[in-house]
Amino acid sequence: MSAPEKRHDLVLVGDSAFAEVAHEYFTAFSPYRVVAFAVERAFLRRDSLCGLPVVPLEELPARYPPASHHAHVAVVYTQLNRLRARLVRQVAAAGYPLASFISPAAFVAPSARIGRHCFIFENNVVQSFTEIGENVVLWSGNHIGHHSRVGDNVFVSSHVVVSGFCEIGAHTFLGVNVAIGNNLRVAADNWIGQGVVISRDTEEGQMFRPPEQEAAKVGARRFFRVRDEPPA
Repeated sequence: MSAPEKRHDLVLVGDSAFAEVAHEYFTAFSPYRVVAFAVERAFLRRDSLCGLPVVPLEELPARYPPASHHAHVAVVYTQLNRLRARLVRQVAAAGYPLASFISPAAFVAPSARIGRHCFIFENNVVQSFTEIGENVVLWSGNHIGHHSRVGDNVFVSSHVVVSGFCEIGAHTFLGVNVAIGNNLRVAADNWIGQGVVISRDTEEGQMFRPPEQEAAKVGARRFFRVRDEPPA
């Protein structure tokens, strides 16, 4: 599949692994042409990434004016998504139109509503009458059930299942393989670790750690009777 025609110049805020991924996805699957990265001056550690300049965020309006550039903040869930939210407010206040990315390999129902400045990866299913707030990241392979609402500044990892009629509170993080039962409310500022099953409403600010798996007393090679191959 050929890349869409490029109609807008785009600056990515951030220079982490997510920024590299965002660069590839925007380049391959969107009408945006990435022209630069920007990082706050105190955290500027390099001058280029992906063959493009990395500039101080404080100099962004002078070097890449908002009248001719869009912006997307490619930052993960640092400080329960507060860092990404703060940077989004900063670039929006400077006048930049905020870009979203929705993968062409995602399914978004016609009745679903998506807020501004979201990044939705491939193989997400966003079902009917779902509401996705602003500044939400849905990494690959999630299921957001019908009539559910995901609040602002949320980060959903991969292969998360949010059942129908659920509410996910603002700033919450959902780890890989989390499962949320039907008709449940996950409150704001929750951190839910990988593989956790939520079967009742949660309270604001709660943390749910993943169950730790202990190694069996018998090692894998012994259990499967693996013998070292003789030298060649």
